[in-house]
Amino acid sequence: MPSEEQMRAAVQAYIDNYNAENLDGIVALFAADAQVEDPMGTPMKIGHAELREFFAVGIAAGARLHLDGSIRAVSNFAAFPFHVTLEWDGVQTRIDVIDTFEFDENGKVARMRAFFGAGNQSTVTGD
Repeated sequence: MPSEEQMRAAVQAYIDNYNAENLDGIVALFAADAQVEDPMGTPMKIGHAELREFFAVGIAAGARLHLDGSIRAVSNFAAFPFHVTLEWDGVQTRIDVIDTFEFDENGKVARMRAFFGAGNQSTVTGD
């Protein structure tokens, strides 16, 4: 079972690889048969090929992840609050999210779940 430090490092690597548009780095964090439900209630993405396709869409949309608090790690789970900024239908958008990672015995993410809904999305205004 991964240590709390290893799980926190995996979450940080997920964010860093996403923001670096490193699909190989993202997918490498996940088990070969990993399941991703993002957002909750949508069809499950299973395995490296489906995960690569899924994450590529977000990266192509210019999505960037910003950690908003401490990473909580206990047992073989990590949870973390963050927000995503991206262009959605021509509008700069912010989505506030809480993700959970469930790790397998090898320290790979076996299951990811993303918690957010329409009420967690807002238009980004600024300079």
